[in-house]
Amino acid sequence: MRIGIDIYGGDYAPENCLKGIEMVLPELHHATKLVLIGDQHIAKQYFKNNPHKHHLEYIHTDEMIEMHEHPAKAYMKKTKSSINIGFHLLKNKEIDAFISAGNSGAMLAGSMLTLKTISGVIRPTIGTIIPKPNGKHNLLLDVGTNVDTKSDVLYQFGLLGNIYAKEIMEIENPRVALLNIGEESEKGNLVVQAAHQLMKNNPNYHFVGNVEGRHIFSDRADVIVTDGFTGNIILKMAEAFYTLILKRKIKDEYFAQFNYELYGGTPVIGVNGNVIIGHGISSPLAFKNMVLQAKNMIKSQLNDKIKKALNND
Repeated sequence: MRIGIDIYGGDYAPENCLKGIEMVLPELHHATKLVLIGDQHIAKQYFKNNPHKHHLEYIHTDEMIEMHEHPAKAYMKKTKSSINIGFHLLKNKEIDAFISAGNSGAMLAGSMLTLKTISGVIRPTIGTIIPKPNGKHNLLLDVGTNVDTKSDVLYQFGLLGNIYAKEIMEIENPRVALLNIGEESEKGNLVVQAAHQLMKNNPNYHFVGNVEGRHIFSDRADVIVTDGFTGNIILKMAEAFYTLILKRKIKDEYFAQFNYELYGGTPVIGVNGNVIIGHGISSPLAFKNMVLQAKNMIKSQLNDKIKKALNND
């Protein structure tokens, strides 16, 4: 198993990334390799005396895609950037997963332009984990890739989310719901109404109907489908809510679960490769959990399961 990591990625690179790798090294299987893409001189010096450095390989580059750069243009122009190198390694199967907390737009551009979507996938999606008060979790998708969607795309998000919930979240029979402004099937705009009809009584996943915003943190479903515009607003609101909790010094076991560090990063679901996008401010703990998340995605053979499901659809 080989996991590529962009050590230039993130607002606090490479320090937080290297510290996160240091944290995860003792937990790795002896055959697991982490391929660090970036300044190899800094990385090698950092791990010079680490007893687990046999897990590490290095690919040197001085080029990176900055956060302020236009994602697609920078990705196409900077062919020797750490992100571009990572995607080509993944495409050529020299690594089994790629992680970066760098320019998220460039990560999405690389996913689409270099890896391409799995045959049959209309649009790839990114999802986020939402904690429930009972200790379980919801998967919310999309949260930013597709700000405009059609009904068939929302239907397929349900399928992709269902597979991810089964294979990665280990939920035996995920309940898939559609986010709407009311629980009745006739509520919502025309796209959502049409998506409801496609999802209703479909044989590919367990659809439980519409849920409203007040149900996002409840146990009404396991997978909640929405467009990327709405999903991104919900995600940013949840992050802001967690920040307010910290500022007010409120300690609560449930609200502590809103810490993004616990979940690693955001998986890109529906492309020909295992890709995880980290938050720009990712801490060492977040990087550690991104590596563990990548391991789970590789072991589960998630993309093979998606291909099989689409061929049987």
